[in-house]
Amino acid sequence: MKKAILLALSTALTAFTFGCSNTATTPGDSATGQKEAVELTFLTWGNQAHLDLYTKLSEKFTQQNPTIKVKLESVPFPDYQQKVTVLAAGQELPDIGWVSERMVPQFMENGILEDVSDVKNDTAFKLDDFIPSTLELFRKDDKLYGLPFSTPPTVMFYNKDLFDKAGLKSPNDLAKEGKWTWEEFEKSAQAISSGTGASKIYGANFFRDWKTWIILSSYSWSNGSGPFNKEMNQFTWNDQYGVETLSMLQRMMFTDGSHPKAGEQVSFESGKIGMFFDVYSYVSKARTIKDFKWDIAPMPAGSKGSAPMLGQAGYSIFKGTKHLEETKLFLKFLASEQGVQETSTYFVPPRLSVLNSDPFLNVPGNPDPAHIKQAVIDEMPKAHLQPGHVDWQKIDTTILAGFDQLFGQTAQPADIVKLLEEKVNPIMKK
Repeated sequence: MKKAILLALSTALTAFTFGCSNTATTPGDSATGQKEAVELTFLTWGNQAHLDLYTKLSEKFTQQNPTIKVKLESVPFPDYQQKVTVLAAGQELPDIGWVSERMVPQFMENGILEDVSDVKNDTAFKLDDFIPSTLELFRKDDKLYGLPFSTPPTVMFYNKDLFDKAGLKSPNDLAKEGKWTWEEFEKSAQAISSGTGASKIYGANFFRDWKTWIILSSYSWSNGSGPFNKEMNQFTWNDQYGVETLSMLQRMMFTDGSHPKAGEQVSFESGKIGMFFDVYSYVSKARTIKDFKWDIAPMPAGSKGSAPMLGQAGYSIFKGTKHLEETKLFLKFLASEQGVQETSTYFVPPRLSVLNSDPFLNVPGNPDPAHIKQAVIDEMPKAHLQPGHVDWQKIDTTILAGFDQLFGQTAQPADIVKLLEEKVNPIMKK
């Protein structure tokens, strides 16, 4: 009996934890005392670099918890929300997955997210290390339904070589002087644009995949307006700034040719785009660029200053998992201080201890740390969380149809936003 007790104590003392206090008490013991092997399904929409990172993290987790394996699956972001909805209907949800700000309201409403509030009881997990605002998306009725891993503000990636060639002052310097405005942005886009056909250089591109219209909200936000009200029950882009937003895009596409037309596949990596707007996470792809020098800068400012969009993604456990305790263990592993440190290679960390750390700021291939501070850290307090709604997919599809009218030159900006107000408001007020 004594030997058995000593053996059990020895096993517990040699267990290794990764950012959480209960790794050594992995559930799943069988009647014989042997731990039963389980496999968790982890769903993401990440690119290959992200998948490679999470494969390594999952392998580390399994090394520390040999009876728990993790199966990584990926779905393209445009299809992700619908895919999860279909899986929920068929009672085939994964154990854990990524969720974005636009998905959380619907997933909460549908009751498919697991309450993980008990992470606060694990003092070693240090929930108070998270920036408080980053947890708000996942809170409802004093319960917590996920943990953030990425809180990237929109930034402007720009081709330094094209700016130098056009003899332009850098956006970073202009921002320091308080002169990096939307007017200055348009002038820069015109100055950079040149050539025709296959050799055409465009001054700017707002769209990653011709569906990311939401980034254009920054124009309105920077002027004290926006496409929706704070309560997310009214479309408010049928105002001066909604019209100005679409008019700016119309000018750039069809008057001065400083922006690609819809359907043209011209990437920032090609070297043919002067300025490109995306969340900071795009830096993982930008680091692979070798043909030209690039950097990041804050979003242009309006009458109320700059107002980037804040994207947010987190980990949530899905209701119905057969391995709840094992999945919670994996969740805390991923969202631990060390886990967030690992993923900060690609994502803006939600933990204060990591946000200002050298490993986040000085990743090989990163922009100047001073510019990361200027465009990311200093801008986060000004950011607007990307809107979410239980019927976001319908809202998004409806607004994209309005942009199709702009792209096809079948309607003018003022008429488009008026029609969108008529179509979107009934969806938002359901």
